[in-house]
Amino acid sequence: MGWMAVLAAAMVFPSCRRAPEGPPKAVPVAEDGVLDLRLMSFNIRYENGEDPGSRSWRERVVGAVHMIREEKPDVFGVQEALHGQAADLRASLPEYRFHGVGRDDGAKHGEYSAVFYQADRFVPDPADAGTFWLSDTPEKPGSRTWGNEIPRVATWVRLDDRATGRGFYVFNTHWDHRNQPSREKAAELIVRRIEGRKHKDQPVVLLGDFNAVLDNPAVRTLAASGLADAWHKLHSAERDITTLHFWQGSRRGRRKVDHILVSGGAEVVAAGIRDQDEPMVSDHFPVTARVRFH
Repeated sequence: MGWMAVLAAAMVFPSCRRAPEGPPKAVPVAEDGVLDLRLMSFNIRYENGEDPGSRSWRERVVGAVHMIREEKPDVFGVQEALHGQAADLRASLPEYRFHGVGRDDGAKHGEYSAVFYQADRFVPDPADAGTFWLSDTPEKPGSRTWGNEIPRVATWVRLDDRATGRGFYVFNTHWDHRNQPSREKAAELIVRRIEGRKHKDQPVVLLGDFNAVLDNPAVRTLAASGLADAWHKLHSAERDITTLHFWQGSRRGRRKVDHILVSGGAEVVAAGIRDQDEPMVSDHFPVTARVRFH
């Protein structure tokens, strides 16, 4: 059904066709050297043939593309994207480049936890990018050794910002929805990978659906490593912060499982939960943040 979604999106957005890659456009230089990033994490809900009407991907894709264009993130991560959905977004958002693989085989099968980034602004480092499986054999595609019934992954890429000349890392992940020991081990592995990065002086952004709220021990492991939740930095007193709404369209409650975490020294300028889209673009609300690394 992916090609049908592309067609639907192209009918609404005339520029949806994938433009030939060429030299990047000029990017204004940030003379102060501050790395200013607009970020988003978005669980797009996998393409499920049993989702009726406006909940089907072929109906949602147009709204999802509109939402992304309206938010204008410099970098965003998606979770649960099947290959056709990833293709739809790539075709509909030619201003972005894409990094990710299917979790089942390391190629096209299974859900992607992929990263999109502005093509004109960022240059990827292909030698410092990839996907690892959240298991005891992280380089083995499809591996799952921690009790989770389906493979789970984290994708990362180091990007150089043409506006400042600075580099930074983006990690995007989707943890298991049932197995707490798996989540805790996933957190430990991601911390090790972040701490073992080649350029230890460069900032880190971690996006994802953790299937865990902030006080979960697995998320606390990330916090203990120095990663801070952007939303919590600005809105710790708010009570209704649900992101996984199960098609209810309500933020009531504390079920915030979608997160944007940033490494030490980040200034969080803004953080949001986008809950206004109608029809709903997913059974999760996207989360957004603007952060500045000085």
